[in-house]
Parts: sequence; structure tokens; C-alpha cells
Amino acid sequence: MKSHTAYLWFETKKRREYINITREVQSELEKSGIREGMALVSAMHITAGVYINDAESGLIADIDEWADKVAPFGPDYRHHRAGEDNGDAHLKSLLIGHEVVIPVTDGRLDFGPWQQVYYAEFDGKRKKRVIIKIMGI
Repeated sequence: MKSHTAYLWFETKKRREYINITREVQSELEKSGIREGMALVSAMHITAGVYINDAESGLIADIDEWADKVAPFGPDYRHHRAGEDNGDAHLKSLLIGHEVVIPVTDGRLDFGPWQQVYYAEFDGKRKKRVIIKIMGI
């Protein structure tokens, strides 16, 4: 078995953004030479997430609206007592999740129809990263 590790760096212009990273993950898989195995994609920050879903702008807006209903920006979260204003971003990360595992079959990410990998940023405008760890044969 072999493994390949790569990092994607982000510094978003907005506090919240959803970025399709499917091409970058597939590119790293191709660099790895791994034909059969698994690809782990994980946000390395507690106010960001990684998820798999459809690359459709209406759905992305729905996800954003849903996350905002559950964890709206601004309320007096206990976390803010520590001097932060991003309590909502921590909760949104829990809703979305921080990692995904994707099967690798015949050198390709083995997705179902319409599936894409997204990086979800909930407290942007600063440098953050995602790890891609590909393991297999």
C-alpha cells in the first residue's frame, strides 16, 4: 500500500463561501498513481467543512440558508465571551461535517451521479487549509 498527501490552501474574500474542489482532489489522485483505495478530504480548521453533494447553485443557496437558520450569525453565543464573533461558524461546521471519504476505483474518484466535493468556509478572510490523503494500491 502507498499513500499521497497534499494540501489545498484557501483565503476567501467573504466570510462564507462554498468552493467546488472536485478537480483538485482528482488531480491529486492522478499524481498519486493510486488506482484502488480511498481518498480522505478533511478541513483542517474548526470553522470550515467538507461535504459531498450536487454542484447546483440553488442547492448551495439552500444549504447556506438552512445552516443560517440553525446557526445564525450574530446571537450572543457563549463562545463570543472569549472575544470571538464566530460561534455560528463553529456550529455550521458541525452541521456540514469536516471530512469525507471517497472510494477510488480504477484511478478515479468513484462518485454517484452528480456528486462533487465542496469546501465550505464559514469564517473566512484568513488563510486555512484542507488535507487530501489518498491511500491504496
